[in-house]
Amino acid sequence: MLTYSQALNLILERAAPMPARRVPLPEALGLVTAETVLAREPVPPFTNSAMDGFALRAADCAAATREAPVRMPVAGEVAAGRADRFDLPPGAACRIMTGAMLPSGADAILPVEEVTVEGGRILVAAPARPGAHIRLAGEDIQAGGEVVPRGRLLRPVEIGVLAAIGCAEVPVHPRPRVAVITTGNELVDAGQRPGPGQIRDANIHSLGAQVRAAGGEVLAFPRVPDRREAVADALARALAGADVVLTNGGISVGDFDFIKDVLEAMGGEQVFWRVAQKPGGPLGLWQMQGRPVFGIPGNPAAAMIMFEEYVRPALRRMLGHAALHRPERMGILAAPWRKQGADGRLAFLRVATRMEAGRLVAALAGPQGSGVLTSMMRADALALVPPETLAIPAGGEVLLHLLDQPEDH
Repeated sequence: MLTYSQALNLILERAAPMPARRVPLPEALGLVTAETVLAREPVPPFTNSAMDGFALRAADCAAATREAPVRMPVAGEVAAGRADRFDLPPGAACRIMTGAMLPSGADAILPVEEVTVEGGRILVAAPARPGAHIRLAGEDIQAGGEVVPRGRLLRPVEIGVLAAIGCAEVPVHPRPRVAVITTGNELVDAGQRPGPGQIRDANIHSLGAQVRAAGGEVLAFPRVPDRREAVADALARALAGADVVLTNGGISVGDFDFIKDVLEAMGGEQVFWRVAQKPGGPLGLWQMQGRPVFGIPGNPAAAMIMFEEYVRPALRRMLGHAALHRPERMGILAAPWRKQGADGRLAFLRVATRMEAGRLVAALAGPQGSGVLTSMMRADALALVPPETLAIPAGGEVLLHLLDQPEDH
């Protein structure tokens, strides 16, 4: 069996960024730029007022004081959106609105609350500072300058900046389409009451949510009964429309576990099958038609851990992210832990962490059975215990992957 690191490296070697595509700006949020975006024009495109007030020449009121205010005639008004340029007469002021083009000759704006209006004149009681409340053409973005670099996650602020430079379509790595296939005769939907021997299918919902949280697009398929022909049909339909296929259940060696055999009968190249870890030992990866096909165990907690540790980093690479992995920190266990015996497997422990005296302290988040999903709900980290470690005392160090924190490497 492969080690955790070997399996993860094989996955990431085969996960390439999705080919660049230009998408409309409203659809680009949360995606990663595939090219550097340059500005074709300056922002702002013209020098304008940052305040409602009066445009004037600072030299015309340089001697103004509260005791001896300078009186200036108001020669006109410039509203935002006005296309023609206003020429300011010497010694006069001009009423101006926020965003309006600065009149020719003006070099300062006095906010409306700082002047007294008397009929057609204003009284200025203090000197104006040259350049005050003026936004210069190109002071935010210069024409031809780099605006958004390649590999940048597009947040709301980047969307706004791209709109400001007139970028209506953005070159991005699109969301990978992930077909989520769950298998099992015993499964029914969340809204159904299970009959004898049946259980509700939590995995199709948790895995779909994990795909969306990672940035992928879910292609949901009806759950597949444990029949060879049904599995083959589902896989063929998934490969026809998906960039990634994620199968859940039916990957081990039971009489009704058909995923592995069907994939290989369909010509899939087995990259690996089985990893020395617990839970999630039967994890597998195949290549079919240039696409990765993941085989994930069906136990709910194991399925979520396998997605978190292996599939999520692959999807992030396909999305063009540079940081693929959750933060790693060293912590200590709150209570002693012991393996049932030497099994040569890496152990993933679901833990809840807290800070004590500047250190992360991790406590088991509940029973660690691979079917216990509530312990995954309580966990905010996974503790990785090396295969050779059989026991850790209370206060012993352990490597933690922080599940609630954004990727940092």
